[in-house]
Amino acid sequence: MRLPPLKALPVFEAVARLNSFSAAAEELAITQSAVSHQIKQLETYLGERLFWRSGRRVTLTDEGRQYFDAVGSALFQIERASQQLLGHEEARLRLSVFSSFAVRWLVPRLPELQRLHPQIDLALEMSSENPVLSDRVADCFITIHTTASAYSYEHVYTERLFPVCSQDYWKRMRRELGRDTGSEEQDEAPVTPEEMARFPLLSTHSIFDKSAGDWDAWYREANELLPSRARVQHFSHMLLALEAARFHQGIALTNDYMLSTRKDSEDFVRLPTHSVVTGDKFYFAWKTSRRRERGIQTLRRWLLDEAIRGGLRGK
Repeated sequence: MRLPPLKALPVFEAVARLNSFSAAAEELAITQSAVSHQIKQLETYLGERLFWRSGRRVTLTDEGRQYFDAVGSALFQIERASQQLLGHEEARLRLSVFSSFAVRWLVPRLPELQRLHPQIDLALEMSSENPVLSDRVADCFITIHTTASAYSYEHVYTERLFPVCSQDYWKRMRRELGRDTGSEEQDEAPVTPEEMARFPLLSTHSIFDKSAGDWDAWYREANELLPSRARVQHFSHMLLALEAARFHQGIALTNDYMLSTRKDSEDFVRLPTHSVVTGDKFYFAWKTSRRRERGIQTLRRWLLDEAIRGGLRGK
């Protein structure tokens, strides 16, 4: 078996991850000259330049990035295998998760995870976009894509959008729509798409990656077009649109996990009208080669149990 200089591999991984020789030296508790020596030795062995150097900052070459993808993953596997034999492989897990899912659904549930599984030290990596599935990013993921062949996936939630507004704004809507008669039948009568367009519509750009794409889809579900007269206020993310709705600025489209846990969910009213399925499905993903790690499987089972208990997915 022909192997590269093994002492150089953790040094290479640290430099590649930190983009700095000095930062890698500090993390590894060695001198910067020792870092430079190990990298030079590795480059000489491979016959390839691994880094471009610009002042104090270094960046990977194309060959270096390809090598880092393979070496970084291999070092993680060695670390995990060693931890398993030592009996504490569950010490730390990194979960990459969408910011809205983390803030509104996952974080409020973490005390229960710690109560049931105190051996798991969970570090959250927030992502505003679909994360790149890689050991360098996290150990497991919440993702909407299932194209990475090296990973396994478990369905957590199929997204649907429905209109909400604040309690106070609903009272205003009822007055303007002539529904403030105190009749329970009036309160439960569906709000029509035409009536919705009389009020500001709070739109989240990131759902369909286009302006008013969420409201376009909602109106299409009713076989109608978003009226040109509609007043649409634009937000980059659902968290922002929901906050605007909470402060009585109009009607937002949100989903189940955004309102399933937080106490402030009682501030909102789900309007009596239809919902629309976005087509996005949320999955818990983990590398198939790490399927026997107890920490990952414990977290997977807990997440799925919580999704079932909270109504995000069926049994």
